[in-house]
Amino acid sequence: MKVIVVGGGAAGMMAAIGAAEYGNEVILIEQNEKLGKKIYITGKGRCNLTNNCDPDSLMKNIVNNPKFMYSAFNSWDNRDTINMMEEEGCHVKVERGDRVFPVSDHASDVIAALKRRLDKRGVKIILNSKVTGLSIKDGAVTGIKCANGTGYDADHVVMAIGGASYPTTGSDGKSFDMLIKAGHSIEQLRPALVPLLCSDNWMREVQGLALKNVSVILMRESKKIYNETGEMLFTGKGISGPLGLTCSSYYESGDRVYIDLKPGLDEKKLDERIQRDFKKYNNKDFCNSLNDLLPKSLIPVVVSLSGIFPEKKVNQITSAERGRLINILKRMEISVYKTAGFDEAIITRGGVNIKEIDSSTMKSKLIKGLSFAGEMIDIDALTGGFNLQIAWSTGYLAGISTVM
Repeated sequence: MKVIVVGGGAAGMMAAIGAAEYGNEVILIEQNEKLGKKIYITGKGRCNLTNNCDPDSLMKNIVNNPKFMYSAFNSWDNRDTINMMEEEGCHVKVERGDRVFPVSDHASDVIAALKRRLDKRGVKIILNSKVTGLSIKDGAVTGIKCANGTGYDADHVVMAIGGASYPTTGSDGKSFDMLIKAGHSIEQLRPALVPLLCSDNWMREVQGLALKNVSVILMRESKKIYNETGEMLFTGKGISGPLGLTCSSYYESGDRVYIDLKPGLDEKKLDERIQRDFKKYNNKDFCNSLNDLLPKSLIPVVVSLSGIFPEKKVNQITSAERGRLINILKRMEISVYKTAGFDEAIITRGGVNIKEIDSSTMKSKLIKGLSFAGEMIDIDALTGGFNLQIAWSTGYLAGISTVM
């Protein structure tokens, strides 16, 4: 059987490997000048290639449509990814949060390992060739069409064209048009794992400030959608860092976002802490009494938001004013109005509707001989190597299912 895989990213390379393992003649077509262009920039060039967690945690870290991944993870999971890398000479290490990286800290070594396996499986690789359409006859794929006017016949085509994040790598979302023409529906493409943009003017005053051991809380009407403690970063335009990026995967227009600057203290204990500090700085102005409690650049912001006169002596501050201060520290609301765009997004939300894909094979339910893999499917996960694992798993299952 002749199989064409469109897209030489993580999912595409794995699909080609899987298809070739079953004796297919496999052609991998990539529009860029090299394979794995997006992999090169993941993990700041280090490539967080998977997560060394248990199977339940794999599922729990998928934000949208986790049940769709049962068969894919059963076919190829994080252990398989680690074992493959080791077998191909890319030794790995586990870091904080069970994140898995190559020992060398070079994403290029991950791509080199995949290339070695592709070569061993006899996969033919065609670079600098953009696929612009599918050849379909009587409801079945018969091949693909390329921008340069060439075309290739095939018994089966696996689409692994990516999403719309990092458009400079070629995954700009435009290739979904050929699937729409073929009859598939696409869930709205939106940036995910991306900074949140805020309209608060004070953000510029704290640009570059990183906070540890704080909580970010996302509320939708009266329901708490997200509440995690960790690290975040003020960008001057909003919030980023691990908490900000993760929160963005849950954010919908109209949601409210709060920061708890002291999640380790309840309101009573925080009040006791503030009173001790006020006693220590008894004769100082309020604006000079929070040095033990907050980073320097954040103090003027908190003072302003509290509504307490900055030059008011600490020994004159009332319990009601202390209550306002506590409320700011525990529930600092930030005015998020949208996420940043695809040029800053790590991944894409949305994609091919999962109702139109057989999750046990990754095959299209609408068109015979067509399969999907990776970020182009409407599945996304949190940071930590989970999105790449989705790519490896869906790619491999799509590849091995071409013979079924």
